[in-house]
Amino acid sequence: MLETRDLYKHFGGLVATDHVSLSIREGELHAVIGPNGAGKTTLIAQLAGELRPDGGAILFDGKDVTRTPVQRRAASGLARSFQITSVFPSFSALANVALAVQAHAGHSFRFWRRAAHDAALTGPARDALELVGLGSRAEVPAELLSHGEQRQLEIAMALATRPRMLLLDEPMAGMGPAEGASMVDLLRKLKGRYTILLIEHDMDAVFALADWITVLVHGAVIATGTPEEIRYDAEVRRAYLGEETV
Repeated sequence: MLETRDLYKHFGGLVATDHVSLSIREGELHAVIGPNGAGKTTLIAQLAGELRPDGGAILFDGKDVTRTPVQRRAASGLARSFQITSVFPSFSALANVALAVQAHAGHSFRFWRRAAHDAALTGPARDALELVGLGSRAEVPAELLSHGEQRQLEIAMALATRPRMLLLDEPMAGMGPAEGASMVDLLRKLKGRYTILLIEHDMDAVFALADWITVLVHGAVIATGTPEEIRYDAEVRRAYLGEETV
């Protein structure tokens, strides 16, 4: 579904992604882990089209999208979430998702009234909210949702674009144990329905969910394998996980 070949990105003297090669199969949940500053968010920004790599290639469903702009990648089925929740705070949860439906459908920008009243928009929006567990919170302004609910809302907005693949950048960031457990349950429900690339610092969640894990350190891949292979990889334990993970 998604492949990178020797993906390279630098900012001056700082190498953010150092010839990264990944291969993500359709239906797989593939986690990318690594310490802060490893290049994970830079990688996902290149995959989404927000950053242009300085070298290498990105293929989505066999097509080279290395220079394809963000909107065309989104239209082809790539959707992403962000480390920092990005929603319209004064809009209801339903209106937020309806706007995502409308943007994907290519409507004009006369959408502020239409999104709240057009059944063609609110119907799919309600379906997405139900899928992430926010069906009963549809009319609540986003700013009144809990942090965990706002993260769920952002995923609902991504799902509303009918993606083939989700790029999730730390969906559990800032969550407490209960909210984190709810997010794990949601991701488990989405797993298999969508191809997912997951960046996450919660190792319990990663090892519970991932089919395949890639470890980045200083922008370079130091290991790729199953959760069991990564858990017992000596280089990974030295560089990132630590002995206590075993």
